[in-house]
Amino acid sequence: MAALIELHGIEKSYHMGEVEVPVLHGVNLLVEEGDYVAIVGPSGSGKSTLMNVLGCLDSASAGTYRLAGADVSGLEERELAPVRRKHIGFVFQSFNLIGSLTALDNVALPLLYLGCNLREQRARAQAALGAVGVGDRLRHRPAQLSGGQQQRVAIARAVVAEAPMILADEPTGNLDSQSGKDIMAIFGRLNAEGRTIILITHDHEVAGHAQRCIEMRDGRIVGDRRKAS
Repeated sequence: MAALIELHGIEKSYHMGEVEVPVLHGVNLLVEEGDYVAIVGPSGSGKSTLMNVLGCLDSASAGTYRLAGADVSGLEERELAPVRRKHIGFVFQSFNLIGSLTALDNVALPLLYLGCNLREQRARAQAALGAVGVGDRLRHRPAQLSGGQQQRVAIARAVVAEAPMILADEPTGNLDSQSGKDIMAIFGRLNAEGRTIILITHDHEVAGHAQRCIEMRDGRIVGDRRKAS
């Protein structure tokens, strides 16, 4: 399999006034296309900062990040935005749906930015919603949906533009146990279809769904285990 993500010597520090606070310390990571990875660690381990770097939501202070073969380390925000649209679908703990839009319009939104016409937007959004089991909730707004249904809509939005990678931050954190199991089953199916899945979680039970578990502590990778095939 080809490498989708290559991190070499990634450092990340934040400035709080005149004080520099280091968060990531020399992180090296290789993720192949089609991999299913959980990055797990307690609060303060650096996993959320690493997620922001992987998702091109933030840039590293030092080191190299190659995404799908291209060096994205030194890109500015205006250059990172099209990289995110092309390569990454995001799923967040808080769903991040737009409350004034229907499920259909929330899912169609990424296609608007890609320049798809309205008919294609609606057709692809409807198909994506059907694929995650909420095809009967097209006209519902987020407040009219359960947490599990909202997360299904968020997953549909993440996959509708056919980005090769899904980056999910605590995707079951706001869900009851059954809804969480249903969401993890969807991720498993998407991975079986060929998508690369990266989960960020503090929950080892959630991490157990992945093929590979990377453990972080104090801004460093301290473990990297893969399930026996």
